[in-house]
Amino acid sequence: MPTKLKIMRSGEIVPDLIRLEESIFERGIELLAGVDEAGRGPLAGPVVAAAVIIPKGLVIDGVCDSKKLTHRRREELFADIVNSKAFTAVGIINHDEIDRYNILKASLMAMRKAILGLERKPEFVLVDGNQNIPNLDIPQIAVVSGDAICKSVSAASIIAKVTRDRIMDKFQEMYPQYSFSEHRGYPTPRHLEELKKFGPTEIHRKSYRPVEELLTKTLFD
Repeated sequence: MPTKLKIMRSGEIVPDLIRLEESIFERGIELLAGVDEAGRGPLAGPVVAAAVIIPKGLVIDGVCDSKKLTHRRREELFADIVNSKAFTAVGIINHDEIDRYNILKASLMAMRKAILGLERKPEFVLVDGNQNIPNLDIPQIAVVSGDAICKSVSAASIIAKVTRDRIMDKFQEMYPQYSFSEHRGYPTPRHLEELKKFGPTEIHRKSYRPVEELLTKTLFD
C-alpha cells in the first residue's frame, strides 16, 4: 500500500514534516531525490516531470515552490540548480500519450522517467502529491504539497516548470496564431477563444473536454 503523508491540518503545516528531508538524512540516506511535475491542467502540450537530488549539505538559496516565483526568478534558480552539484533529470510525456493513458498515469510515467534518468540512482524519493510512482524499485513517500516544504521537491518543481515553459515557447513559434508563450496551454479565456477561432492544433489534448467538444461539434456540423 502506498505511503502517503498529509501536510495540512487546520490550514497549518505539520511541524514534523518541516524537517522531513533532514530526518531522512539522519537515517543514513545520502542520495535523496525530490520529484514534481508541471502541466497537468493545460489543454495542449506535454506534461513534464523533473527529479532533483540535492546532496546533503548543499544549499541553493531561494529555492521554493515554483508557483510562488516570478518567471525571471524561476529562470535564475533553474540556472543555479543545474549549475550546482545537484543531480537533475526530466521526463516528458506528450499529448498523444496523455490522451492514451489519462493525465494521472501520464504524470506518474513522466516522474518515473525523470527518476530513472538521474545520473545517480537515489536511495529514497519524495513524490509531490498523493500518489506513489508505480513500478519504481526505490523506497518513496508521496507528500501532499511537498513542493512547499521539501527543498528537493521545490527544486524539481522549478526544473519542471521552466522546462515546460521553454517547450511551449517553441510551440508558440510553430503555431503563431496561438498565445502559447502567454497561457502555456492552460484553459484561459484567451486560449479558449483561440481554440474556437482556429481549431485544435496537433499538440492539443483531444481527451480534454473543451477540445473534445469542439472536435465533436466539427465532426457533426
